[in-house]
Formats: sequence, C-alpha cells, structure tokens
Amino acid sequence: MLPTDWSWQFLGYFLMFGAATVVCLVAAMRARKIEDDETSRGLVALLATTGGWAFFELGLLVVPSPAVAYWMYELSLIVGLATVGAWLYFCSAYTGRSFHKNRLYRDTAVAVYLVIVGIKLTNPIHGLYFATELTATPFLHLAVEHGIIHWLVSGIAYSLASVGLFMLYEMFLEANYDTTPLAVLGAATAVPVALDVTGFATDVLLDVNYEPLGVAVFAVGVLYLFKDRFFAVQLAKDVDEAIVHIGPEGRIQRTSDRADREFPMLADATGEPFDSVFPAAAERLGDTEQVLEWNRDGDTRYYLINDISATLGQTNIVRSVVFTDVTEAETRRRELKRHNAQLEGFAAAIRHNLLNTLQVVEGRLAHADRALGNGNVQEANESLVKASESSRSMADTVDDLSVLAREGQTVEDVQSVPFATVARDAFTDAETGDLELAVSGDGSIRADEGRLRKILRYGFEFAAYNDAATVTVTLRDDGFEIVDDGDTPDETDVEAFFQYGRAVPDADTGMILPNLEMLVRTQGWDVTVDLEYGDGFRLVITGAPTDLTASVTGDQSPAGLADSTGQ
Repeated sequence: MLPTDWSWQFLGYFLMFGAATVVCLVAAMRARKIEDDETSRGLVALLATTGGWAFFELGLLVVPSPAVAYWMYELSLIVGLATVGAWLYFCSAYTGRSFHKNRLYRDTAVAVYLVIVGIKLTNPIHGLYFATELTATPFLHLAVEHGIIHWLVSGIAYSLASVGLFMLYEMFLEANYDTTPLAVLGAATAVPVALDVTGFATDVLLDVNYEPLGVAVFAVGVLYLFKDRFFAVQLAKDVDEAIVHIGPEGRIQRTSDRADREFPMLADATGEPFDSVFPAAAERLGDTEQVLEWNRDGDTRYYLINDISATLGQTNIVRSVVFTDVTEAETRRRELKRHNAQLEGFAAAIRHNLLNTLQVVEGRLAHADRALGNGNVQEANESLVKASESSRSMADTVDDLSVLAREGQTVEDVQSVPFATVARDAFTDAETGDLELAVSGDGSIRADEGRLRKILRYGFEFAAYNDAATVTVTLRDDGFEIVDDGDTPDETDVEAFFQYGRAVPDADTGMILPNLEMLVRTQGWDVTVDLEYGDGFRLVITGAPTDLTASVTGDQSPAGLADSTGQ
C-alpha cells in the first residue's frame, strides 16, 4: 500500500522493481529479433515472466489494499516459479543442448509446476507457504514471513537454476576468447539470492524476492552491452575449428587459438579489416567454390570456409568465419577428378588411334586387293605386311595405355634418387636413334624412380621424333627441364601438346607428351612447354623437390654439361 511519507527506502524499492519491470519487458521485445528461434523463445519467456514477477513484487508494496497486496504476492510467486522453466529452456537452447525438446522433461516440469501452484493457491487454508502482517517499518507495507514449504521450493528452484548456470559457464570456459563479461552477467542472476537471505535473516532489507533485479542486469548485458560476444559464443559452440569473428564493420574482433596456429598472420590482427589481413579467404567467401588452398612451410592444406552470421532484427551483429580442414577429402576429390580426366584422355587416345589404324588398314587392304588384281603379288604382300604392322601398333598402344592407367594413381611413396643416373638409364631405355644426351647439374630428386625414368624416356623419344641431334636434361632447384635442338613448336596453345587425341605437333608424337604429362601429374608436379624458346623444344617440369649438391662442367655444351651419352 502506498505510504504517505514517500521515504527514500520506499522510493528505492519502487525504482528498483519498477525499473526491473520496464527493462525486462523492453528487452523481451528485443529478444524476439534473435535469429535462433529456440534461443529467442527461451529468452523472451524468461524476460516476460521476470518482468511480470517484478511487477507483482512492486504491487505488493504500492497497492492500497492489504487483500489485494496479498494476492499480488501470490501472483508474484506463481509467475516467479515459471521463470525457472524459462531459464532452463533458454540455457539448453543457447548452449545447443536438447533438454528443452525432451517431451518427458517438459511434461514432468509442467506437472510439478502445477502441483506447487496448487500449494501456493491454497496457502490461505494451510498457511504453510507464507504469512503476512501489516507493518510500518521501514515504511507502511504488507510484510511477508516465509514458511518451510517456501524455502523447500526455493531450494529446488535454485538448484535447477544452477544447472542452467553450469551449462552457460561450461560453454564460456570452452570458448576460444575472453568471456569474462558474460560470466559476470551470469553471476548477476545469482547475486539476488544473497539479498533474499539478508532480507530473511535481518531487518536491513525487506523479505521479498530480489531475483528480477539480477535477470534485468543479465538482459541489459547480453542484449545491449555485450551482444557481440554473447552471440559469437553461441555461433562457435561445439566447433573445434579455426574461427575468425568479424564485427559489423568487417574488422576482426577475435580469433580462436587454432586459427592463430594455422594462419599466423591472424594472431595480432584484432581490429584490422579481415579483407586486408586475409584477402585469399575473403575472396573465397563470395565464391560458390569455398575451398581455400593454403601453403605454409611447404605443406599444402585445403580448408572449407563457412560464413555464419548472427542477426538481431535486420542487423548482422557478428560474423563467424569457420575454416574446416578438408585436406584429405579435397585431395581425394582432386585425385579423382584428375584420374577421370586421365581416363577420358585414354578413351580419346584409343579412339583417335583406332580410327587412324582402321583407315590405314583399310587403305592397305584395298591396295593389296588392287595389286593382286593386277598380278603384282609382291606389292600386295608388302601392303598386307604394313596392314598387320598397323594392327600390332594399335595393340601396343592399347597395352601402353593400360600400363599407364595402372600407374596413373598419385604417387605416395617417394625417395631421393640420383638424377643423372636415372636420366642415363632412361636414355638407354628409349628409342632415340642417333640422338645424343647431355646431363647438366648434379644432385638428387625426390620421386618414384620408375615413373621418373618413364617421364625422361618419353622426353627423349619426343626429342628424337622432333629431329633433334642433342637433348639436354638439366636439374634445377624446383624441378628439371628437357631441351632439344630440334624443331621449334608452331602451336600457340600449351594445353594442346598434352591432350590425347590431338596430333600435336604431329601424328607420330601425338601420344608421347600426354603420357609424359600424366606421369608428371601423378608425382604432384607440373609440366609446360616454353613457347618462347627459339632454339628447339623446351619442356619444363616444376614442383619437384631437388637437392643440387654440385655442378660439374663437361665439354658437350656451353651450358655446362655434366655428362654426354650417345646411342
């Protein structure tokens, strides 16, 4: 009931509970705009019930009738008890748990709530929950004396509320950045318990419920003062990945420990524009192919980039860029893509050679038929022999491609091999006629020796077809090159040299370079043709780990040849 003197004590209680009522109800309207529906629903329910609780507590102090004040307090107890369920629902939803979805838990909670409400409503009969009396200290009001059932119910309610606090603190502790302000806000919801005890045990405070004050502080903190951190924690829950949190202006707010380890430039970049600090990742955010290829310390890793935003109404209050390491899956995908392209190339090569062979055989058979008709048996026999040779050549081509298909998987087991020795052995294997070999540079290369030998063999055989007199193979710090002094290329499209089914530079050499390129790819290397080289044909293989231990000068080339072999 309203006092006549409006003492400072009364004014203090009036302002506290009045402010808590307004703050909670206004915050509930703002909480409706939270993007996550379940979190929004739980927080709105918590703030709405707490606002009602504060309103009825205020009514206890200001209504003019003791009877009305009594029922104001009854309603405050009923609504206040509902805040426990709303609090647990909110904590479960915010931390990503499923307790709030469990039908058994919800039905049990409603049943217990209704039983306790029944006990409260029948308090005028049994009087075990609380008793009231009119008092003038410290101002005229209806004083409440709580009974044993009240403290029993309060103990259960506080225990359940502490479960919610535990869920929040567990997630705060696991967060990858400072959540101290959020932890303090969580503690604010428990501080009023001390005020309750003080009001019960002393005359310093009124014996009423002060919990709405703590919830009001919590609401202001999470929805206004520290909203970025509050929702960033929720976005990052259960994510053990590299995470970068970005504010509304595109500046880095904080990064996870894993992000700092895997992308060192992020470690001291707080407050800097994300686009400037990590442009490669920023570009990927707008692409449909959101896989980032990242090289660090000689190791290539692949990351799937996800951009997650939390909104409050129409405003993005925080973005979390999550980097998921998908190196194994992406490597397999690229290997499968490369292998499929290789098989398509094989099919094109077989189709191309089959058509050519059929045309040759058909022409030779027709010529043999005409020769026999003219009585020229020897000429007919020569045509039949050439037709047979063409058929065997086609069979050999298919066999070669079958071998290549078996060797087309990416090499995983490599070792350091002496480059010059392998080059000389490959030259011995190759059909090169009068071609001479010069080896420049001494050292080793990490490779599968068998495939490296075939790569070099194909390079030497191509040089022989290219009318070269000398082929020079040079070990470099990033791979090696095969250079001949034959014809210079007329083709201006580098890719054409490595495509099956293309007679580049001519039909006789149409499969050599595609085979070479396929084996180069299995090693994880790259190959190209230097179209600007004007003294012959230059193949450049890069990406191969080498160790240049020495450089020995020979007498075969002004470039410094370490070895020369003729065949």
